[in-house]
Amino acid sequence: MHNPKRLFVLLFAVPSIVLSGVARGEVVRIQIDRREPFAGGQSFGSTGPYERLSGRMFFEVDPERAANARVVDLKLAPRNARGKVEFWSDFFLLKPAEPRSGNRRLFYDVNNRGNKLALGAFNHRGGNDPSSAADAGNGFLMRQGYSILWCGWNGDVRAGDNRLLIGLPVATENGKPIQGQVHAEITVNDKSFSQPFYWGNSDPYPAATLDNRSATLTMRPDRAHDAVAVPHDDWAFARSENGKTIPDAKHLYVKEGFRPGWLYELVYTATDPRVTGLGFAAVRDAVSFLRFGDKDSEGHVNPLAGTIERAYAFGISQSGRFIHHLVYEGFNTDEQRRMVFDGAIAHVGGGGKGYFNHRFAQTTRHGSQHEDNLSPSEFFPFTTSPEIDPVTGERGDTLGRARAAGHVPRLFFTGTSTEYWTRGTSLLHSDVEGKVDIAPDPNVRIYFITGGQHGVSSSSDRGIYQNPTNILDHRPVLRALLVQLDRWATEGTEPPASRIPRIADGTLVDLAHFRAAFPAIPGVKPPDAMYVPVRLDFGPRWKESGIADFVPPRIGPPYKMLVPAVDADGNEIAGIRLPDIAVPTATFTGWNKRSEAVGAAGALGRWTGSYLPFALTAEDREQTGDPRPSIAERYPTRDAYLSRVAESAIKLRDEGLLLDEDVIEIVKVAASRKYWPGR
Repeated sequence: MHNPKRLFVLLFAVPSIVLSGVARGEVVRIQIDRREPFAGGQSFGSTGPYERLSGRMFFEVDPERAANARVVDLKLAPRNARGKVEFWSDFFLLKPAEPRSGNRRLFYDVNNRGNKLALGAFNHRGGNDPSSAADAGNGFLMRQGYSILWCGWNGDVRAGDNRLLIGLPVATENGKPIQGQVHAEITVNDKSFSQPFYWGNSDPYPAATLDNRSATLTMRPDRAHDAVAVPHDDWAFARSENGKTIPDAKHLYVKEGFRPGWLYELVYTATDPRVTGLGFAAVRDAVSFLRFGDKDSEGHVNPLAGTIERAYAFGISQSGRFIHHLVYEGFNTDEQRRMVFDGAIAHVGGGGKGYFNHRFAQTTRHGSQHEDNLSPSEFFPFTTSPEIDPVTGERGDTLGRARAAGHVPRLFFTGTSTEYWTRGTSLLHSDVEGKVDIAPDPNVRIYFITGGQHGVSSSSDRGIYQNPTNILDHRPVLRALLVQLDRWATEGTEPPASRIPRIADGTLVDLAHFRAAFPAIPGVKPPDAMYVPVRLDFGPRWKESGIADFVPPRIGPPYKMLVPAVDADGNEIAGIRLPDIAVPTATFTGWNKRSEAVGAAGALGRWTGSYLPFALTAEDREQTGDPRPSIAERYPTRDAYLSRVAESAIKLRDEGLLLDEDVIEIVKVAASRKYWPGR
């Protein structure tokens, strides 16, 4: 007679156990390498303790099925004896130890360049190997009862630091390697002699030959200047290591060293393109299996079997663009024609999608004001309701395929001021000529967090107005919106209306109007440029086949970009105005300028905003000539200030944009500020 308890211990005590299941979602095998208590068995509210599981999922997809037709080069991938294409992905799962105590929701965090970010966004902590009570942070997602999943999707992530990987097949033609031209732009903040072709812990496509005579390298300080060719004798496919130059098909060596801030553009012949679009299929099939499957194709149990009723996706920056692109490509429908995600939050992704489903795709790249202007991260269509490009004659919207399948998720686009300046957010809700507003699809909301910057920590931009200790914390809004998303998807309860600047009411303006309205703050010069995506022509095969014939692409007319209008303090008028904006003690902007130390001085940094504090008293203000009223002029006492902060926070709570716990915390932080004598 079998002992069930002994069987349970044996199943989960041995590493690299293989589980399997019959889900036809083409998870052939799920391999659990580790299963153990999370956070030392700490209990999270009514949910109780959590456990963590990690391992790999093994997939198969049929290249002939319509559900996979959008994957570029899939039919050129090797097939097994069943005619299927195989690949695998790392996964990491946090789940309630007692499934019945959870909220029956799967929260899928799209990793960012292999990194897990959701716990940092919602719980204020996290990391790439969350295990301790400290890693759980405030425990928000666990207190809510979510099962939290990560898996690999972008095949150019380098191994290390517990980053999530995916094993993608390489496309070949008639059994022979595929080669093609690739454009790689390299910009550094500190002088160095060699760099990998791509940033962000990426694994570049190797040069087909170390002979650089068939490649070209140019350099320029910015795109306003003509590119200058670097002689072939002055650079090599190599890396500099301990004073030695070592041949390397994935690195660029420049004899004089890279000049900080300059744009170096390499066009070379690469080899062995990964079938990168399978990253969409990996996410689709992993979530579909855990949500719907009892067993994998080998007959072993799904660790979440029977416990999931809803699934939501969340992604930050690159990962937010991935969500938009996944829905655009039709991957919110699985192979059994079921809806995969009921809802999603695409955070700080701006107006873009990504370089995620093309031959020789470079998933880490995205356009910005100074760098990577030739990256195809912004391409038509942009809006979730139909639009027309009068220059090209194209028509469409990004939800067309999901709408045709009947699988449009409840979708939140959330973002900050930075994305209007450096990531093209106005394209999400205005026409490409910047003349009229375009309302989002009824299943979509767009929320602009006024005055925020791309992240909630300092970055390598090293902006001249940067103060990493005074960054607007927009994470409380995300927590409230996740609650709203769940209610909308589950009960049909409408969330708050979109909070965005609009052309019609004058809160979304062009650069000239912004500059004219921005106050004359001593020592501060407003931007004279922003990110302006251009129409890129990669050739006749690009749109349908994902293959570039023009490398680099031909540059067409720019889209018209707009930014949020500001008040007399320089703070933006529209959007979700957190108490730091509604009851200000400083001007918060989403833009900052690169310093001379990192080159391209004056160009906009990619991710950082500015913190420009008010003077404490009228006398201080008058000495510097600051036109903005001082803190003492606005709030004569600490109690007057705190009363207004509390009123502002409670109003946002009543509108569904803050939770009670965050109202309390916001008032506590405000109370700790020492703006008044004796405090």
